[in-house]
Amino acid sequence: MSDVLLVEDHGDRVVLRLNRPDVRNAIGLETVTALHEACADLERSPRVSLVVGSGGCFAAGADIAELRDRGRVDALRGINSGVFDRVHRLPMPVIALIDGVALGGGAELAYACDFRIGTPTTRIGNPEPGLGIMAAAGAGWRLNELVGEPLAKEVLLAGRVLDADAALAAHLLNEVVPSAELEAAGHRLADRIVAQSSLAVRLTKSLFHAPREAHPLIDDVAQAMLFETEEKQERMTAFLDRRKEKP
Repeated sequence: MSDVLLVEDHGDRVVLRLNRPDVRNAIGLETVTALHEACADLERSPRVSLVVGSGGCFAAGADIAELRDRGRVDALRGINSGVFDRVHRLPMPVIALIDGVALGGGAELAYACDFRIGTPTTRIGNPEPGLGIMAAAGAGWRLNELVGEPLAKEVLLAGRVLDADAALAAHLLNEVVPSAELEAAGHRLADRIVAQSSLAVRLTKSLFHAPREAHPLIDDVAQAMLFETEEKQERMTAFLDRRKEKP
């Protein structure tokens, strides 16, 4: 694994640490390659993952020095959009821990995650049109799904950068905590997730963004699978036993 992405194994979860603090964790090809490697591991061995930046910054965007030299062939390769979509489709939930800025590609990586926790210094936005390009790695549609059309258009078309309060009010952030408590807050959320049935969480996540016409059949099929598991029997029996013990 490359030094630009540090992978910390915590057993039932993994921390993915963007590690280019000298350029505010700008996402270049080396980071994209490292993220693909991390995703491959998380697809083989599904676990909750936490994405965090080094040096008091999440990610200031894509690497502009690389972007300036890219042409239409590079754009059609979907370099960033491909890896962010892979992050979005990971079997288990992904938590973005956003200290400082998440701009451009950094914001799009955060949008691809299932949860986002920020700090008072959090700033989220997509300044791409100011650089003569567009936010083409998921922001154009994910942000609309997350916060609604009016606010998404302010960010994508008018260059608005959301501070922590605005992002929390729009439910783009799930929580805002002091910077020193950011990773602890991420692990608390991870604790809540891993306390659930792993298979139930995986199936629920996989169904969440399925096309409307696929429901309710796929829900019923997934539930049928869960109904036949030993874990369902054990968890429900334990629940009933606890209820019997109550006075």
